[in-house]
Amino acid sequence: MAETGGPAITDSALNVTLNDTQEAANATAKFVATPEGTAVAYGSLVIMALLPIFFGALRSVNCAKSKNSCDMPETITSRDAARFPIIASCTLFGLYLFFKIFSQEYINLLLSMYFFILGILALSHTLSPAMNKIFPANIPNKQYQLLFTQGAGETKEEIVNYEFDTKDMICLGFSSVVGVWYLLKKHWIANNLFGLAFALNGVELLHLNNVSTGCILLGGLFVYDVFWVFGTNVMVTVAKSFEAPIKLVFPQDLLEKGLAANNFAMLGLGDIVIPGIFIALLLRFDVSLKKNSRTYFYTSFLAYILGLGLTIYIMHTFKHAQPALLYLVPACIGLPVFVAVVKGELTDMFSYESSAEVMPHTPRLTHFPTVSGSPASLANSMQQKPNSPRCRRTIPSPM
Repeated sequence: MAETGGPAITDSALNVTLNDTQEAANATAKFVATPEGTAVAYGSLVIMALLPIFFGALRSVNCAKSKNSCDMPETITSRDAARFPIIASCTLFGLYLFFKIFSQEYINLLLSMYFFILGILALSHTLSPAMNKIFPANIPNKQYQLLFTQGAGETKEEIVNYEFDTKDMICLGFSSVVGVWYLLKKHWIANNLFGLAFALNGVELLHLNNVSTGCILLGGLFVYDVFWVFGTNVMVTVAKSFEAPIKLVFPQDLLEKGLAANNFAMLGLGDIVIPGIFIALLLRFDVSLKKNSRTYFYTSFLAYILGLGLTIYIMHTFKHAQPALLYLVPACIGLPVFVAVVKGELTDMFSYESSAEVMPHTPRLTHFPTVSGSPASLANSMQQKPNSPRCRRTIPSPM
């Protein structure tokens, strides 16, 4: 969200908006970006936003086709979608109260450790398909397992069943280096690596079960975003206080200061993942039509670009905070629906059931699951029932 007269745009942990400029911590005057710096920053943010949506959607198709229960994504139903804006609002307001009551330093320390662990797992999952392709065939790929159980005999149940191999260890090693770099320096490149990994994993592993559910989710978060940006200062306060890789950033003073630049334009992950899972659903709908075309995927992808561009334009024109979903939601829903009406496929679109066709036993996103499996399963926290057969997760590679 952009601030009037000034150039800071902020975001929240649950749903974010576009950020124009962030003041340096000890700056005595507001930084004025050059036209070149602004163009480079926003152009880079748009490209970074498109990458996880495009590749995450492609990977979601392979993920949905998997017959292995360990590869099943989390499915969001209409009931989940209807409750999500309420849960998001409660979480946002809860964070606001925490930052008002408790020390911001200690809260961010806990959050940094939490996202440090999640970031390592998410980045490792993101890198796994590439590692599977480039790993030398002449190097042994040894298997390892880390197992924690609770109880004994018939009451014995698995708490953590962590299976990994040499490839996973390499990915985890690189991700750990990035994690330590982020934890110690909070460098914007490390932040972006974690942010891109979170966004790609979200688009790949969070599946809407049908278009109606997508409309409910996006519509609810549309209202959520507008209310918390225009109606209160809660989102602004949380976003300014919250230090975590929940946003993509790019310096507007990169041309002047190089990698030491510190005046950032920002794009929150919520404005990538929320439209992204809807775009991924439309890609799976394209695949289900078996027409060897990706009409609805490319239409919604184009709509996202237009909506994001309109957000930037309105923000600079009126110099006021702009919730990105205010423009992204109508674009990402309206344009594909219009195309479906023109092609006479509107009924097919709204009757398509992703979970029924390719993932009939997909677990619902209704509870915190037991951690089990490989780094990929840790990254998306897939459910494993106690005493169920152990399985080795195979990471789907991009289409």
